[in-house]
Amino acid sequence: MAAKKAEQGLVNQWRDILAVHARTLCELDRELHQHGLGASDFEVLDVLAEGTASDGGASYRVQEISERVHLSQSALSRLIGRLEKDGLVTRGMCAEDRRGVRVCLTPKGRALHGEVLPVQRAVLTRMLAGGAPSGCE
Repeated sequence: MAAKKAEQGLVNQWRDILAVHARTLCELDRELHQHGLGASDFEVLDVLAEGTASDGGASYRVQEISERVHLSQSALSRLIGRLEKDGLVTRGMCAEDRRGVRVCLTPKGRALHGEVLPVQRAVLTRMLAGGAPSGCE
């Protein structure tokens, strides 16, 4: 009986995590949509901006980005293609491995990231600091 209760507690905890994730992702998508981005789009720009800030114009391999944004390789490739079409990122061959592709922010992408960063951080603060449920449920 105690084992069953402990197991159910884990299941409930897992479902709570999923619910917070879903509500937060929905709220991010809603807020970022006004800027022409979705939550995953912003996550890619944010990863690239972190590298840019720390080492002046860094680029990341697509594999490195996918490890940080938790998208499949094919979903990430499509997303990067859209960002490139919008002029927010550029893609190029990887010098160390010609099969690889490197991605970096363009000035336009850097500017949009800077504009939207406070919006994303405000949503995270509101939703993850005991924020109220959104209308996305």
